[in-house]
Amino acid sequence: MPMSTIRRQSIISSGVVYIGFALGALNNLLFAKWLPPDENGLVIGMFVAIGNIMYPIATFGMPSFINKFYPYYKANLKDRDDDMMSVALLLTLGAFLLVIAAGLVFQPLVIRKFGNNSALLVHYYYWIFPFGLGLSLLYVLEAFGWQLKRSILTNFLRELLWRALNTVLIVLLFLGVLRSHDAFIKLYSLNYLWVAGILLVFLLRKKELHFVFRISRVTKKFLPKVKSLILLAWSAGIILNLSMYFAQPVIGAVVAGGLSAVAVFTIGQFIASLVMAPQRAVAAAAIGPLSQAWRDGDHQRISRIYHRSAINQLIFAIGIFILIAINFRDAIMFFGLKPEYLAAETVFLIIGLNRVIDMGTGLNTQIIGTSIHWRLDFWTGMILVSLTIPLNYILAKRYGIIGPAIADLITFGLYNTIRCLFLYRKYQMNPFDRRTLIALLLGIALYYGCRLLFGGYSGFGWMVLRSVVFSALYGGSILLFRLSDDVIPVWNTVKKRLGLRSAPTR
Repeated sequence: MPMSTIRRQSIISSGVVYIGFALGALNNLLFAKWLPPDENGLVIGMFVAIGNIMYPIATFGMPSFINKFYPYYKANLKDRDDDMMSVALLLTLGAFLLVIAAGLVFQPLVIRKFGNNSALLVHYYYWIFPFGLGLSLLYVLEAFGWQLKRSILTNFLRELLWRALNTVLIVLLFLGVLRSHDAFIKLYSLNYLWVAGILLVFLLRKKELHFVFRISRVTKKFLPKVKSLILLAWSAGIILNLSMYFAQPVIGAVVAGGLSAVAVFTIGQFIASLVMAPQRAVAAAAIGPLSQAWRDGDHQRISRIYHRSAINQLIFAIGIFILIAINFRDAIMFFGLKPEYLAAETVFLIIGLNRVIDMGTGLNTQIIGTSIHWRLDFWTGMILVSLTIPLNYILAKRYGIIGPAIADLITFGLYNTIRCLFLYRKYQMNPFDRRTLIALLLGIALYYGCRLLFGGYSGFGWMVLRSVVFSALYGGSILLFRLSDDVIPVWNTVKKRLGLRSAPTR
């Protein structure tokens, strides 16, 4: 797949992702306004966090198996003989039965740890399982969709449709069509199952997915390598997601306020996730070409994707982070959220800074995951979780909801540093150049400039003015300094359609 195709799919997918994130922001706003804080903490905090801890256990490394071995199945088998997805889905369903069994065994421990501080979690404990099952199936089907170059569709379903279903539920609750919050929470837990079912039916109707219950020669040939891959990918996935989503359970168990504190932390964390919105789109479009490039031994192409993804993601991340940072408090007050949600600002600033760093290091996770060095996922993940669990617990008890945000910055900063150093020392792949420094300095200068000019003013009008001034200066500077090889062609296309003269591309 040429860079122009990756760029086109990334741009379209980014649009879908940003619409989805905008809808997610609307949902978070509506949830915060119309749900009590403890119910809000349950659905946007605990359900999502525990579901994301469940799914890497249940998927049993199948997304990594698909990403790594799809080119081999595609090149050596006819569709009617391709058993890859049958194996992946059956293993996922079997593993989820083990998740349910473990959940039943550990239920008394959950009651002891959360019964006083987060009683609603105990009450709706069983409804977490359909949430986790839907998420698990969606991840496996999504990985397959990426290999089929269906990244736009998968992003639409995951980022947009799921959130649209949540919007429908909260509006129905507000209008009184749903007569109880109990019904809302239970229906909310089923939404990922609906989305996964839609993707499954689509792939079956397009005859792109076939159920084959015979072990193929490709599976037999690569079985030893597949076993090694899924064992380490499974372990690494569990470790990584435990590190990413451990904060909510810790806050729910040890921080005063329980689920209400979870709601405030999760609002800050969600807003910080807006900084990373393009990453999923870029990864979805690039994962297939990366797999093929490793198979072809084309290191130069991999390096090019790595470098260009890093600067593109950094430009987006800095822009979104600063736009939110200069408007955060005004936005909370303008939308009439409860005053306690103002405490989410510090959480956003700390986690958001970490997300900028993560975006600026490019697709190191996808590059390593599709290479012969995918075992590094496991070892870096071990370092990550060995720091995350104690740091989250210690800092949450000491600093409340700010503690896990600090732990996130420390641990993921180290995690990305190790991975970048590995790619540089092993393949001389470096995601940074002088444009990285220019983008960072530009962001810092414009952030403090906007603070200096508009810091003493509040209200919706000033939010708009701040945003317009920053966007114009930032966007103009990106074009002036030619910070991205991919932004220029897009800008030239816009100018062409407006009948303006285009600048020469690199």
